[in-house]
Amino acid sequence: MPAILIHGVPDTHRVWAGVRRHLTRTDVEAWDLPGFGAPRPAGFGSTKEEYAAWLIDRLEQVGEPVDLVGHDWGCILTARVASLRPDLVRTWAGGNGPISVRYAWHPLARIWQDPAEGDRFMAGLDPDRFAADVAAGFEVPADLAREMMRHVDEPMKDSILRLYRSALLMGAEWEPELAKVTAPCLVIWGSRDPACPVEFADELGRAVRAEQVVRLDCNHWPPLQRPEQVAAALEEHWRRHPRQEGGGRGRSAGS
Repeated sequence: MPAILIHGVPDTHRVWAGVRRHLTRTDVEAWDLPGFGAPRPAGFGSTKEEYAAWLIDRLEQVGEPVDLVGHDWGCILTARVASLRPDLVRTWAGGNGPISVRYAWHPLARIWQDPAEGDRFMAGLDPDRFAADVAAGFEVPADLAREMMRHVDEPMKDSILRLYRSALLMGAEWEPELAKVTAPCLVIWGSRDPACPVEFADELGRAVRAEQVVRLDCNHWPPLQRPEQVAAALEEHWRRHPRQEGGGRGRSAGS
């Protein structure tokens, strides 16, 4: 019963590196979404529905329910998977990814959702300036912000635009299905997130009947800003739901 960690935007599996260093279990994998450090399958349109379907297909290949974890869009997509295929998810944890009809997309998301403005933004993207903006606006350590931006290539830019343009009504479309989540849930949220206000942590917690909502004193990226605390919260969550002895395959940590 491995743990699967799913990143957000504009990230790759690398966003989980600090958290993984603080986890004691070794059966942990951090996956790259198509277009985010991994190739996009032929015909893949990078919509939210396609990402959810891709995750379901990958999880089916694991062959047993997993401990599923997501941040940002990883939170949104994994919660969607947990609502559509509860048989694939042993436990779920996620944060800083609102799934609510009441959530208004943040200013940068609205730029990406506009065909003209979004294309113009990506065409003129300066990685150094974007990294500086992430460091200043979201309190991400400067070296980690630069590392993040180093992996923002053309496929990722296109995938971001397609994903956000598919999600104009994501809250209205996906929020009602959260009632179908059956896995034990944990919400972890940076309490000073300007893009995804902490009030949506409580809302998501209620929607999935979370056992706990953990608010960390940080901004949008708890995996980068509070990796030790994120790891501790995850391991406490997993300890509350012990894995059956002999019920899982041994897996090495991987990306």
